[in-house]
Amino acid sequence: MSDLNDFHAESVLAGGQVVAEKGRMLVEPPRVAYPDWAVRSVHLKRPLKAEDFKLSIPDVMRDEKRVACNVIGIIENQAPTRHLTFNLQPNGNEIDADIRRDLAKVALVERHRGTGTIQLGLVSGFGFDVPCAIASTVAHDSHQMIVVGTDRRDMASAANKLAEVGGGQVVVKEGQVIGLVELKIGGLMSTEQAETVARKANTVLEGFRACGCKLNNPNMQLSLLALVVIPELRLSDKGLVDVTHFTFLPVVEGPAQ
Repeated sequence: MSDLNDFHAESVLAGGQVVAEKGRMLVEPPRVAYPDWAVRSVHLKRPLKAEDFKLSIPDVMRDEKRVACNVIGIIENQAPTRHLTFNLQPNGNEIDADIRRDLAKVALVERHRGTGTIQLGLVSGFGFDVPCAIASTVAHDSHQMIVVGTDRRDMASAANKLAEVGGGQVVVKEGQVIGLVELKIGGLMSTEQAETVARKANTVLEGFRACGCKLNNPNMQLSLLALVVIPELRLSDKGLVDVTHFTFLPVVEGPAQ
């Protein structure tokens, strides 16, 4: 490069050979045959259904008109989350997402061993204003599958789509896939060329916006929801974690005060 302040790679060398110049590739990328264990890393016990994303309230609270729920609160441009409490009115025996209050469901789907474990929680801050779901196998540090959404059917569709393509990120809006980038290597990296990955990744970012999300970097917020080493609340395969106090919390805490 000729200017370290206005950084642009003018020439790229690899192994003693000029491989790119002035933004243009001069060689064909090597073709690699990846083993099945590397590209088949999304293992679900069975295809998921809308019922799997039903957030039920405990039997002892079935007669309560309003219940207090622990909610993960997104902080824009920051890794920490807030520990929020919402007083919610159950819909029968379950808690629904509520786009009027910027409340979505979040699910952690175990995808490494096919155990069938699904942990559910609530999250606020994405700003979704339509029936939708966004799923990702990029979820630091354990990289389980994370699904956030306002519609149970869309959440199931998003999870099943990632299982079908071998991992990545997908956006489902009102029953239709509107964004998708396949990350087949471990559910984390692509087998395709950079230009293709960039184009597909952009469909996911556009999908966030089409669902009402106005966050500056929603992909980062999504990928950190399962990072159980940063306060305050996170979701793990064992349940909702209060990282500050090193304890597990129920999603539905009790009757509203």
